[in-house]
Amino acid sequence: MNFVQLNLIFVPAAAVVLLLALLLARLGRGDKRKVLICVAASLVVLVALTAVFDNVMIASGLFDYAGDTLNGTHVGLAPIEDFAYPIAAALLLPGLWLLFTRGRKA
Repeated sequence: MNFVQLNLIFVPAAAVVLLLALLLARLGRGDKRKVLICVAASLVVLVALTAVFDNVMIASGLFDYAGDTLNGTHVGLAPIEDFAYPIAAALLLPGLWLLFTRGRKA
């Protein structure tokens, strides 16, 4: 199994958790919109930070990837597959937060 196949499992699963949490949350329409805006902002920041720091770490020789597990697309030195992890985290963590805190008062 390569990285793309793993990403095709975990990123959609994280998106499903977020969507399920938004459906089950006792939030008004405006609050759900705010959650989605915050998730989008988090995605932008995490992807930008991943682009910068993955390139720095790979350039400095901290780690390397076996070429046969990658699809060959890179952003600088960072393989495109590395960006799935911050995307999954930005989707999954707010979804879990909403699921685990629903029904509680602020």
